[in-house]
Amino acid sequence: MPDRNSKVVAGMLVIALALMFGAMCLFRPGYLTSDRYLSAFIFIQFLLAAVWGFRTRFFPFLMLGFLWAGMGGIPFSAMWTSGRWFVLIAGAVAGCAIYLHQEHYRFYTFHLVALFCLIAAIVSAMVSSFPKVALLKAVSLLSLFLYASTGARLAAMADQQRLLRSIILSVEILVYFSAVCYFVFHFPVFGNPNSLGATMGVAAVPLLSWKKLTNRDEKRAARITFAFALSVLLLLFSQARAGIIGAVVACAIVCIMTRRYRFLLQAGAGALGLALLALLLVPSHPSADMPTRRAGSSIASVFLYKGKDEQGLWGSRKSAWDETLSVITANPWFGSGFGTTLSTRGKEIGAPSFSSTSLTTREHGDSYLAILEGLGLLGVLPFLTLVIMFAIRALKFLLRMCSTGRLSHVGVPFAMVLVSGFIHAMFEDWLFAVGYYLCVFFWAIAFIFLDLSLPENLDPMPVLQPANPVARPAFLWPSSCDSL
Repeated sequence: MPDRNSKVVAGMLVIALALMFGAMCLFRPGYLTSDRYLSAFIFIQFLLAAVWGFRTRFFPFLMLGFLWAGMGGIPFSAMWTSGRWFVLIAGAVAGCAIYLHQEHYRFYTFHLVALFCLIAAIVSAMVSSFPKVALLKAVSLLSLFLYASTGARLAAMADQQRLLRSIILSVEILVYFSAVCYFVFHFPVFGNPNSLGATMGVAAVPLLSWKKLTNRDEKRAARITFAFALSVLLLLFSQARAGIIGAVVACAIVCIMTRRYRFLLQAGAGALGLALLALLLVPSHPSADMPTRRAGSSIASVFLYKGKDEQGLWGSRKSAWDETLSVITANPWFGSGFGTTLSTRGKEIGAPSFSSTSLTTREHGDSYLAILEGLGLLGVLPFLTLVIMFAIRALKFLLRMCSTGRLSHVGVPFAMVLVSGFIHAMFEDWLFAVGYYLCVFFWAIAFIFLDLSLPENLDPMPVLQPANPVARPAFLWPSSCDSL
């Protein structure tokens, strides 16, 4: 039934597209010689193909669009800067329509809190210096939450194991592609080192470390080990401390809970060797958007201070934190508007419709401070509530799975991504920046994780290792999903 619904929706769009194309041939034949209109026509065809096989095709198509738009210097990246929003809106509409036709669709307290977040974001646009930009950002958040709450969950409902294998394979391919770009061609495909560190620290390292821990196929062991080591090398190469901290905490929690101390020590020793290799690969001369190091810099200087020992441990973020706190102090209750910053020139500047610029927003150095500045103390409450609820759910799930020896459960790597992401967001402001590909990936994973962590989905999963009993209070795992 759901597959038929998606094909009906896609079929109607095909008919509409055919009629529009016929009218174009008759009344506007000049459009067929325009590169712009031909590109749009081809884009619509790919979008229809993704909607036709919504369960299996749309999520990778969506992530490819956002990732492509976030990469600099790649052909057609400018086209995806605007095209990604049409894909997201199409996913939200089609996903909602298909999901509501399920026999047993469910929404939880998490989705209600997400609705309150959307209301707060829309209301905050009224006080923004850039109301149009703030409203568009609120609409983009609405599209993301709607897709993550419906369409993304359809992919997991089709086949959880297949979805996880596809995600891990895609991440592995991305790691190889990134290594070639940075180490062979010296091309900063992610734009800046922090974006590379965020991608590796939040997604690649947690997912590939879990794959390494649970792999039982000796034929693929070498390939998995190489991919995991390469992701760690890229993370260390980026010198992104936030990504390193998030990945280390997520992996350490799982290793300690499952008593995989040998793997933890081996990974730590390997990371030291990879850190030395990363220092050799980092160019010693300044290069745009590439990690740099000063000649003679020690490991501590590079990875703790980024070669700026005189500024202190968090000196690079202190100015952004201080500026954000000053804005919050001046506007504590209602903030400056969702996704925008205060400006007295808001009415004089024509803000772009498809991307943000330094005129409408700025760096905050912390996702939670960024949302507090934008929405104020009143509007930030549902956002912080949503984050806390997801963080508690992920930690409880990891504790339960590891204590019962079910490390192979499909929800464990998703929970690791959540833990690493919430920690990483303390030092980078991407958590609610919908235009950033990691934000789309993270919230899709988060809402899929809700279904995977339901009590009825725990028992059927296979146990690939003996149970490791861990003492835990009884209140840490409620019997009902909504009781969280």
